[in-house]
Amino acid sequence: MTSLHPDRLLPADPGTRDVARRLYAETADLPIISPHGHVPPEWLAEDIPFSDPTTLLLSPDHYIFRLLHAEGVPLGDLGVGGSRLDERGSRRAWRLFCERWPAFRGTASRYWMQDVLGDVFGLDDAPSPATADALYDAIAAALTTPEFRPRALAERFGISVLATTDDPVDSLEHHRTLRDDPAVATRVAPTFRPDRYLEPARADFPELAKALGQAADIDTATYAGYLAALEDRRRFFKDNGGVSTDHSHTDVVTLTLEAGEAARIYASAIAGEVREEEATAFRRHMLVEMARMATEDGLVMTLHPGALRNHHGPTSDAFGPDTGHDIPIAVEFTRGLQHLLGRFGTAEGFQLILFTLDETVFSREIAPLAGFYPSVYAGAPWWFLDAPEAVRRYRGAVTETAGFHRTSGFIDDTRAFLSIPARHDMSRRLDAAYLAQLVAEHRLDEDEARETAVDLVTTVPTRAFKL
Repeated sequence: MTSLHPDRLLPADPGTRDVARRLYAETADLPIISPHGHVPPEWLAEDIPFSDPTTLLLSPDHYIFRLLHAEGVPLGDLGVGGSRLDERGSRRAWRLFCERWPAFRGTASRYWMQDVLGDVFGLDDAPSPATADALYDAIAAALTTPEFRPRALAERFGISVLATTDDPVDSLEHHRTLRDDPAVATRVAPTFRPDRYLEPARADFPELAKALGQAADIDTATYAGYLAALEDRRRFFKDNGGVSTDHSHTDVVTLTLEAGEAARIYASAIAGEVREEEATAFRRHMLVEMARMATEDGLVMTLHPGALRNHHGPTSDAFGPDTGHDIPIAVEFTRGLQHLLGRFGTAEGFQLILFTLDETVFSREIAPLAGFYPSVYAGAPWWFLDAPEAVRRYRGAVTETAGFHRTSGFIDDTRAFLSIPARHDMSRRLDAAYLAQLVAEHRLDEDEARETAVDLVTTVPTRAFKL
């Protein structure tokens, strides 16, 4: 059954659970602040009806389709990578998912999907071969109603802020549509994601630099023009409601090149002649330039390194990037960021949020950095770590050194729109449980715990992302 137990994720000890219940009640119905995610803004701008259960719930959800792939389901059968499914194909994909529902036991995906099926759609039956068609029909019927259009769902979910992730050359027309529509209560903010424009080893870097220049109406044939174009597009994003920039590279090693050397490497990249070691040095230099620009335009800088992208070449060739086979690797922050923080760690107005896929650095590096530098915040458990046990480990690893208020607030980081409330509710329950344990151990008074629980979903993300 998909029935949702009211005490899910709360402590098993009755006394501590009672405290957690009271704390959770303080936050359960508060608005959702989602300052980093991947929901396409056109869904809300155009209020596009969702077409079918598979396209909505399976095809965009990396957690779902990667595990189904591990269970032997071809990605093409799930509509991954832009492959279009007709109604028959969509229903077949849903059946494949329901047949393999036991594979999700113990995973965060199961927890979120139960919440979506039970709370969003009001369905009681668990996925199985016997219930697959009935569940599909019920969801498909609901999606034809006005109550399940994107704007209605955003209002129902209580999403007050929703950040998208956007290419630097994007026109942001959908964000302006949403900003100018008084009927839209959700603040939809673009996020400047320049990764590929900072990687001169890419074969398409010359074309990317040219596109950047065209968007900014600045000649990017020179390094100076390239910097000016990046600065211009950052201002454009901020003028259109952006609050942050998002960066994901293999590492966060930082350095500053002499201006002449940076210009020389850039020219080599534009000519398609850059060497790998030069390209790496340039990218590390550009992270520092991004921090420098942040001190000038006020955009919050977020880093989430440590993913080996497109691990399986044949899948990447067949379905493209972001198709479930990015795999975490170890990453180091303390020495890597020393140069950047030496220049800007105490600069007025600079804010840097550190996310990681390597939870071994939570207590060893990220918490101590956030516990000293006024600019640094410890990002929430992200991607593979945004699951109950990892969230619990994060709280224990970070809080004793950095406290609660040097963290980012919860980040859902999702394309799976309907799972946003489930993910935030999960975080609120886990925080209530952690705070209740502190109360039970007489390390916090309950009124302090109650205030902190509310802060973690209101003032903490508002402060970290300058909302």
